[in-house]
Amino acid sequence: MKLDEFQPTPDLNAGGDHLERSAADLAAVYDVPVHIQAVLGRANMEVASLLRLNRGSVIELDRKVGEAIDIYVNNRLVARGEVVVVDERLGVTMTEIIKDGDGA
Repeated sequence: MKLDEFQPTPDLNAGGDHLERSAADLAAVYDVPVHIQAVLGRANMEVASLLRLNRGSVIELDRKVGEAIDIYVNNRLVARGEVVVVDERLGVTMTEIIKDGDGA
């Protein structure tokens, strides 16, 4: 994405004085690394069961096939999505953005 393609939505809660922001205003944060997790599901098991796992073992997760996965940014739930295949690699497409207070 080019710098000039970013057009943020004006803050409608700014009390009538709408400041126009540009992509240049956000340039300082473009290179800040973030930790992203796509969580397919979770499982609880005892240490003894964990130690018995080997290649080919199957761990049953708490999600069903086709159910949305959780997408976390810096350990905060921000979206739900689906697993996709892109050029023989796994990827994630976001289907729902989680607003503050809607997540876990």
